Amino acid sequence: MKTKPDLSFWKLWNLSFGFFGVQIAYALQSANVSRIFTTIGADPHDLSYFWILPPLMGLIVQPLVGMFSDRTWNRFGRRLPYLIFGATIAVIVMCLLPNAGSFQFTVSAAILFGLVALMLLDTSINMAMQPFKMLVGDMVNEKQKGLAYSIQSFLCNAGSVVGYIFPLLLGWIGLRNTAPSGVVPQTVIWSFYIGAAILMICVIYSLIKIKEWPPKQYAEYNGIDPEADKQKKGNANLAKLLVNAPSTFWTVGIVQFFCWFAFLFLWTYATNTVALKAFQTPTMESVTGITDGSQKFEGKNIFITCGDMKDVQIVNHGAATAAGVIADGSYFPASTVVVNANDTVVASNLICLNSEGEAKARFGQTLADVSSLTVDGKTVENPKDVKVVDFLSRVQGNASITVAGIVKHNADGTIEMDEVTTHLIDDAATLGYARRVVLNAASPRYNDAGNWVGLLYAVQALGSVAWAVVLPRFRSRKFSYALSLLLGAAGFITLGIFTNQYMLFISFILIGCAWAAMLAWPFTILTNSLKGGNIGAYLGLFNCTICIPQIVAALAGGWILSFFSIPGEVAPEYLMMIVAGVAIGIGALCVALIKEGRSEADDMKPVETPEISETL
Repeated sequence: MKTKPDLSFWKLWNLSFGFFGVQIAYALQSANVSRIFTTIGADPHDLSYFWILPPLMGLIVQPLVGMFSDRTWNRFGRRLPYLIFGATIAVIVMCLLPNAGSFQFTVSAAILFGLVALMLLDTSINMAMQPFKMLVGDMVNEKQKGLAYSIQSFLCNAGSVVGYIFPLLLGWIGLRNTAPSGVVPQTVIWSFYIGAAILMICVIYSLIKIKEWPPKQYAEYNGIDPEADKQKKGNANLAKLLVNAPSTFWTVGIVQFFCWFAFLFLWTYATNTVALKAFQTPTMESVTGITDGSQKFEGKNIFITCGDMKDVQIVNHGAATAAGVIADGSYFPASTVVVNANDTVVASNLICLNSEGEAKARFGQTLADVSSLTVDGKTVENPKDVKVVDFLSRVQGNASITVAGIVKHNADGTIEMDEVTTHLIDDAATLGYARRVVLNAASPRYNDAGNWVGLLYAVQALGSVAWAVVLPRFRSRKFSYALSLLLGAAGFITLGIFTNQYMLFISFILIGCAWAAMLAWPFTILTNSLKGGNIGAYLGLFNCTICIPQIVAALAGGWILSFFSIPGEVAPEYLMMIVAGVAIGIGALCVALIKEGRSEADDMKPVETPEISETL
């Protein structure tokens, strides 16, 4: 076997530079997916389900890319073709995903579009990420692998920081950080556009600078007999490898389960936690449909025909519409209501919001301090006990309910509806709104919180880098592992408690300590307990200890949140941070189960293993 030559610093840099662009894409996804789905109207109890897709795609894609790239060779190389394909799909999807709320879809269609886009984005990111991990293993000698992986780690964290703070930076330079209800703000949309452009540049740079070894040269440098290697791959049996895995594989896997379970909750619920606790984001009642007590007609746009009202829109994109006002016992129909000369309370039959995103009125409640009242340009003399009323309070008798998925208001006053269903009601007086209380995702405070969360993730990445320098200084690897996870548990719990946005820096620095240990120790401890070859097989199997707990957390998240929720109140997503803290604390205790090195029982097993982790 030929000895792999030493590579200059810049050649090592070039091997991993593309990771910078890929990690920007991954950071944008991690920090903004829950924000995007909340903005387009997803139920908070459903948010965790959307996060099933990323780990599921990782579970499927990473082992396949590793396996198939081992057997690939063409004019672009063996690993780079997967980078080209994955990055191309990622760039396209990054331009589409943040626009899920801008295509005039129904809420359900927008969410479905977002789910498909998220699935494609995570699949493509995983496909683009794997080649850089494998290139170091392919082309760098043992002496330089530590430096090569350090460069890759630096670029990974640098890309994370850039991706996390993009929305905040774009807000500082003047892009709008708010948007109409259901639409993602420009700061987020343009963050994805710029991230896609950087990813494309990084991939082009990599294709120009990286020259992979042809199969014969690769075999010589890696001590491979092509025929024997082909036979070995054909005989590989994942089930047999699992049976013969050392005990360390399983005990580290238990710790991994609780750690990655916790971090899935962080990515899912952190934005809404920070928005509610630290930014006091206003809540709002979102109308999900109309009910007559026995059945529910779900939809964000609902019309009614009753008596002299014909196709009157009573629900407009999840908001109940205003029929007019009652003043001193008299009813005044109106599409626009102005009080105190210049304070518009109702416009286009919708209750207006103040500068903080709070509704200026609630149906049936008396407005405070009204000195003058104008309805549709007409003045009401001596207004007293002024109340805004909705259409349902004005209907009775037979009615026809029309639920429309898509509504277009034309300039001539006509209305076009699509995805329409119609329902007949015997007694309109029985009708009421089906509501849920949610954070106002269109408010300035919510979007400020979303940008702040990006900064907090950047703080986590920096804290992780600093703690990674400290970890090797501990005499006991297990002690430093458990300590790091306990610090992370404290970070999660305080994240659910702190109400000061700057105190959250402490929470995320502590979470960064756990993250550093999760990236450093599991594969180190595992590989030290193994012997032999079969790199792809064991790395693929151990990757399941990362993906499976995230899938479990995603499936359980909605149920756990529902357990804590109170009908009529905003979902207490901050409690999920405390649940995550308890989970990672259990993981810290489970570190005691790990026995480093190989036991006699393990030595009896015919185990093969990688020489160095290519996954983290």
